[in-house]
Amino acid sequence: MKKHHTIIIAGAGGIAEAVGLLLMEWSEVTPSLFIGDRTHSKAKKVAQWIQEGTTKSGFIQDFHLAEKDLTDEMIAILRQGDIILDCLPGSQAPRIAQFAKDYKLHYANLTEYVTETAEIIALAKDANTGFILQTGLAPGYIDLLANGLFQQFCTDFEVDKVDKLEFKVGALTNHAVAPHFYGFTWSPVGVATEYMEDTIVLRNFIKTTLPSLSERKNIIIDGITYEEDLTSGGAADLPDALSGKVCSLDYKTLRHPGHYAWIQEQITNLGNTADAIKGLQEKMEAVIPHIEDDKIVLYAAVEGKDATGILRRREIAKCILPQKVGKHQLRAIQTTTAAPLAQAAQLLLETPHSGVILQSQIDSKSFLNGNYILNVYGKI
Repeated sequence: MKKHHTIIIAGAGGIAEAVGLLLMEWSEVTPSLFIGDRTHSKAKKVAQWIQEGTTKSGFIQDFHLAEKDLTDEMIAILRQGDIILDCLPGSQAPRIAQFAKDYKLHYANLTEYVTETAEIIALAKDANTGFILQTGLAPGYIDLLANGLFQQFCTDFEVDKVDKLEFKVGALTNHAVAPHFYGFTWSPVGVATEYMEDTIVLRNFIKTTLPSLSERKNIIIDGITYEEDLTSGGAADLPDALSGKVCSLDYKTLRHPGHYAWIQEQITNLGNTADAIKGLQEKMEAVIPHIEDDKIVLYAAVEGKDATGILRRREIAKCILPQKVGKHQLRAIQTTTAAPLAQAAQLLLETPHSGVILQSQIDSKSFLNGNYILNVYGKI
């Protein structure tokens, strides 16, 4: 941030604490932060954690974000704020977005939830402030990387259509054991949701819906073999934006080999469960541990013929490891998710925007070279 801003962070989980610390440490002008959560003690703990971890001086205040009501304290804070960064579960996103609209605040969120995103698009279409949606890692950074790769490919090879646009992300542990070959590095309900909800893709240049976990393949990235499969939400709005321009477009999640076979077995055993997402989450949490040591593996590729008919392919791959920010060590999933959210906040606060801004509408080159992004992802 190049000016002072008052930023409200909704939520008190790992991403909320990370984005707060990044904003304190890496902003040219330190912002004022309000941290709110339905469990006030968690918000207080996060505010204290940021205060202890930053090397900068600044205002950080916790508050109780009531689950249903709008309290006098919340009203007073909303009136002071310039932007809300929504780090709550996706189911809460429309409610927090409504606060932003009502109190004329900018808003940015992380959720891959498709239905809730559609709700926010509807409510914010006539807002006076800007709403950047799905601006984390996936959806978020990976979509801007993929779209930027597509645009550059078309420019360099003098074409306006390509055969394939692939983008994939894995939030992984360094080691994986049988039978599940996985460890939780982020929200179990988020994992279960992306496995169970349908995914939106392009096939034959047309937007269509496919079941998640229906196109499993192996891929080798930097000499390491991973499994990839379709999961929901990660494509953001690229299927709409690039319809008619890309023959085959999809987002896939990367996992260690063996994981998806185990997941498929759990889903089969669920049968016709009324709440399949909750059922899968419970099955996973019963045997899969939460692990702090993590890495983010991401990959994007575009393939198609150039103007002379030669088949071309361009690829970008990155592996992001845990990183020290201020006095704290952050997990890779924290920095890679929080950095795009912080960059989105700067975009909204320091350039004029109103209404909804989707991933395809953000200038990839400028965003991916922003200060918060470069400190985590490096140059492309």
